Amino acid sequence: MSIKSDLKKDGVEVVEKLDTLKINSIARNVSIKICDTFPQFNLNQNELFIKLSRLDMYRANMPEGMAEANYFYKNSSIYFNSHIADEDLEEFAIHECIHYLQEVKDKKNYLLRMGLCDYTEFKIYGLGLNEAAVQLMSSKINNISKEFVKYFNINFETISPSYYPLECCLVNQLAYLIGEDILFESTLNSNDNFKIKFAESTSVKTFLAIQNAIDDILEKEEHIIKLNNKIININDRYKKIDGMVQKIDELKSEITLTFMRTQNLIISSYFDNEFLKISNLGQIETYRQKLYSFKDYLGVTDGYTFFNDYYINKMEQLEEKYNALENGEITTYLKVITKKENKLVSILKAIKKLILGSNGENVYTKE
Repeated sequence: MSIKSDLKKDGVEVVEKLDTLKINSIARNVSIKICDTFPQFNLNQNELFIKLSRLDMYRANMPEGMAEANYFYKNSSIYFNSHIADEDLEEFAIHECIHYLQEVKDKKNYLLRMGLCDYTEFKIYGLGLNEAAVQLMSSKINNISKEFVKYFNINFETISPSYYPLECCLVNQLAYLIGEDILFESTLNSNDNFKIKFAESTSVKTFLAIQNAIDDILEKEEHIIKLNNKIININDRYKKIDGMVQKIDELKSEITLTFMRTQNLIISSYFDNEFLKISNLGQIETYRQKLYSFKDYLGVTDGYTFFNDYYINKMEQLEEKYNALENGEITTYLKVITKKENKLVSILKAIKKLILGSNGENVYTKE
């Protein structure tokens, strides 16, 4: 299928190509901002500029609800919604430029991986996780201030109020627990460091459950957008609109439920595991502070009590553990955790086996 056909399938109609001077200006400013925002990654600003300047960039008409800008890996091009003001192109380009830097292709130009997202022959894994991580990076680069928002009856604070807000809220929780630097380093360099670290702090099963849940939220949001577009364009409104509205309401409820269940899983899986690692009195206060501060990352609905109940329960357990440690009852209270040989490698293999299949082959998507 040709590039033009692929774009048409997605409802993208090219209006004009940006001139070389504009592309170079965007590439230069974006490369400077990325390097300035993430100095810990030791990026070479000049090399980054040269790479980004090779991108083709276009203005295009896009369907309602579609992202304001989109990176298309098949021809290494960025498409901006035609209504974006010229001075705002750079802001929207950052997210897509990061996607370009992330991509891993084979010799036949098939996409194998993009950041935290794995492309297999039959399914894409980690798309929601990767989009949220890239958006968090973009928001930091653009210096977006935190804002309280409400989506699908969930209230939370975010630096991404308009793009992937629910996914960003969950991934921001992961960044708080595991480390923002390791999340963004894995996102930019398309490696498994973050996945391994999170699986090591919880379990492979937990990581995959969270990854799949974030993917599910993204898919349902896209389904809602498509239904809304159908409602706008439908001719015989009275016969079909009621069913679509009902379906949208069902999807919204499912998204809310998935978000809350995933958030609760993140809390319990991480802090239950960390609790078992406490071996001295100093670690007790560190644990308490980290659990208490998690409240700043929560998404809450009316009547939500899980975190408060969990916190109270853990404080009671901490008091018991404190007394046991103070009285020297360590051997009878602490759980002995056996270290397996080459643990990081075994975790990585488990993740890849569950995602790619038992044969362990690196498969790719063919379109």
